[in-house]
Amino acid sequence: MTATPIARSPVKLALAIALLIAAIFAIKVVYDRYQDAYVVEQNDDREAIDRIVRTTFAKTTALKVATLSGTEQVTARDVRMGGWLTSAKVVKVPFTVDYFVDLGGLSPRKYQWDERRRRLTVEIPDISVAQANVDESAMTINQTSGVWVTRGAEAALAKTISAKAQGNAQAEGRKAEHLAAARESARRGLSTLLHGALAAAKQDDIAVAITFPFERASDGERWDTTKSIAEVLGNGS
Repeated sequence: MTATPIARSPVKLALAIALLIAAIFAIKVVYDRYQDAYVVEQNDDREAIDRIVRTTFAKTTALKVATLSGTEQVTARDVRMGGWLTSAKVVKVPFTVDYFVDLGGLSPRKYQWDERRRRLTVEIPDISVAQANVDESAMTINQTSGVWVTRGAEAALAKTISAKAQGNAQAEGRKAEHLAAARESARRGLSTLLHGALAAAKQDDIAVAITFPFERASDGERWDTTKSIAEVLGNGS
């Protein structure tokens, strides 16, 4: 049976209202983001004030397993007026990079029990590298040079310094040797945690091996990572 225009009208009206509500919501989201990012909060005397504009709380299952910290030296150069006006900036600034393991995806199939060896093997997700944190408020060197450093040049130098410092710290945090150290820290930390739980359950004789997805051996076996390589090889000789 074909719907009559009268029957279709309420449907069209409901759809129009839904689209209107969605449009209003989208506009509000854009407006709120603009307010947060670009509108300066002021007091009654029109002076800018310190204020937390917006906060968001989100739960996470990521476990921090390591932190890389260091100091970097960053340089920037600005050229204006066809090369007649040059300025430079050099800073030394501390940074940190955190490493996490997301335990939210640890399903039962990630646990393997070897009854004969009394060994529990747990395959965890690979390390994730957080956004580097560069603490520009703790600079130990902040030198600007140039015959005449304009306000625009100073702003450009500071922007370049911030971008380079962030990029350099992030690249350092992703180096293979630091990822390897973070993985080893994750192994030891989670192994200690599981050993404690097993000990509380009077299962002290169970060995715990923490592995990553890419570490499967060709014969299906995994290294017992609760021991060093030298100990494993020594026991096998």
